[in-house]
Amino acid sequence: MRGPHNIWRLIRTGATLERTGAMQVVLDAFEAPPALRFLARALGLPFKWLGYKGDPNMPPATRALTALGPAYIKFGQILSTRPDVVGDELAIQLRVLQDKLPPFSVEEAKAEVQRELGLPVDQMFSAFSEPVAAASIAQVHKATLATTGEEVAVKVLRPNIEKAFRKDIDAFYLAASMVEIFSPGSRRLRPMEVIEHFDGVVRGELDLRLESSAASEFAANTKDDEGFQLPLVKWEYSARRVMTLEWADGAPMGDNDAIDAAGHDRVLLSERVLQLFLNHALRDGYFHADMHQGNLKVAPNGNVIAYDFGIMGHIDEYTRRVYAEILFGFIRKDYKRVAEVHFEAGYVPADKDVDEFARALRAVGEPIFGMDATHISMGRLLNYLFEVTERFGMETRTELILLQRTMVVVEGVARSLNPQINIWQVAKPIVSDYISKSIGPKAVLSDLAKTARVVARFGPRMPGMVEAALVRQSNLDEAPRGRGLGERIFLAVVLGVSIGVGGATCLILIDQVF
Repeated sequence: MRGPHNIWRLIRTGATLERTGAMQVVLDAFEAPPALRFLARALGLPFKWLGYKGDPNMPPATRALTALGPAYIKFGQILSTRPDVVGDELAIQLRVLQDKLPPFSVEEAKAEVQRELGLPVDQMFSAFSEPVAAASIAQVHKATLATTGEEVAVKVLRPNIEKAFRKDIDAFYLAASMVEIFSPGSRRLRPMEVIEHFDGVVRGELDLRLESSAASEFAANTKDDEGFQLPLVKWEYSARRVMTLEWADGAPMGDNDAIDAAGHDRVLLSERVLQLFLNHALRDGYFHADMHQGNLKVAPNGNVIAYDFGIMGHIDEYTRRVYAEILFGFIRKDYKRVAEVHFEAGYVPADKDVDEFARALRAVGEPIFGMDATHISMGRLLNYLFEVTERFGMETRTELILLQRTMVVVEGVARSLNPQINIWQVAKPIVSDYISKSIGPKAVLSDLAKTARVVARFGPRMPGMVEAALVRQSNLDEAPRGRGLGERIFLAVVLGVSIGVGGATCLILIDQVF
């Protein structure tokens, strides 16, 4: 339940940050304004003795978040991928949260599997290992199917994780509302909406049926992608708190020595990772939004293997086109067009000056493109772009932030494989191909065909709609002049749609033929 009672949780949070030495680190990383600094210290310092001690062997921020529980750990995992937001030092401290965390016992895991699937574990699996990976919400066991002998990965939610998460997220809502009160400048970033988005994402992670569905959809979209593979879901061994997948053998993406020992080409892999992500984001509008090294492997045949589908990103077709035009405009250094795209999409208020905005964008792009090619970062460009759009009144768009965050992560993976990678050179063919297919004559014809199909579905209702409009107009003609403007507009629209049905049908036929 949300409400003032959650202030106790915030006090405990502040106390823990103070006790572990993380408070100053966090405030500095976020460049908190004086009012927020005062509030944070007031909530923490007097109650320092109430804070959780945590593991003194960990860095301060990691120590505090780990002690505070799963929701805080999940936030830390997200922040670890945003050095542009929290700074390099804090991001490095938080990266350990992507690694192995203390597991719960194999006996508890087996009991959970049995409760969820309704059969004894020994009857389903001939082998069931100790945990091989443990994260904030779930852990993974390697098992062998009793019926086929196939090796699988069994993911099991932590005991009572739902209750623990609910308690923490309620406190986050209160914290977001306090941030909006004490830091009016932050309202543009919509803290409450950010928490709502985070809440929705983790709720999805707390129902492994949804993650199984996401994995299945992602696999269907990418089944023809060369050099990419996904472990398939074993639906008969999956439920709300248990998810079973094919076991993915391969070298960890973060272990360059293992990749080299297996004889893989790291330059090729770095390009493949980046191009795969851009293809999924632009072509499909559905992408893996947690592509750090811990969720990627290199198969013996050189394919990139992705797993852990708890956080997936979705971008509608219109936003994809806008995003691609922005990237393509920067690639061509056509800053005027990039500015126009922002205005056309409604990202920047119409009362702003497009030429002034274009000059501001040039100030973003030119220094970056003046760098050595190996230092050009698409993620840095998007971060600078958001800073400029903030000055011009652009509101935060959650889907673009998720895309930018993932872009930063994917760039990091690519550069860890090949520090000399030219991000823009690798990205250009993917973006150019998408532009050619989504913006131009072919795209116009495709859009018209889609519109025609929608209009054609109203065909059986058109005669009745036209008749009703004509009757209504006839009644209006008997009324005094000056009334019924809306009705006449409606009639014109209905008649126009009716006339367009013939053309729509022709477009459908053309589309089917070609």
